[in-house]
Amino acid sequence: MTIDIFYQGHGLQEMQHIEISLDHTVEQAKLLLIEKHGWDGELLIFAEDHDHPLEHHTPMRELCGKAGAKLHLHRCREVEVFVTFTGETKHKQFAPGVTLARVRKWAGKAFGMSEEDVGEHGLQLAGTHDRPALGTHVGSLAHCPDCKVKFDLVPEERVNG
Repeated sequence: MTIDIFYQGHGLQEMQHIEISLDHTVEQAKLLLIEKHGWDGELLIFAEDHDHPLEHHTPMRELCGKAGAKLHLHRCREVEVFVTFTGETKHKQFAPGVTLARVRKWAGKAFGMSEEDVGEHGLQLAGTHDRPALGTHVGSLAHCPDCKVKFDLVPEERVNG
């Protein structure tokens, strides 16, 4: 029996998919993905929005819900995230598998915004006009050995009509 694994990783901003055996361990899944993408073996695996790497001996069946599992593979244990809003910058360490939705929520609280105001703002990569989707893992935007990413918290574009 197989399960669906959806994942992002170092240099992969788009969600990828692989089917693996329900009996595989985290280590076996990691080895399959390393082979598929030609990565080096020093990668850690994180479950989406979890703060610590997964144990290598953990059976994949323990990580899966009805729709499979969402994972992130990265060499960085943590990513330092900087968010600038109205000329002020806040920063915090996040695990690479944390979604931008969680980063945006933290940034809103850090800047004293209401939940409604947070929902009207987006994260834009500093110095660009690129606004990655809220489901993007922060690690897909950070590179080793820096393990950092910088954003501006900007108002969402409104369409009148």
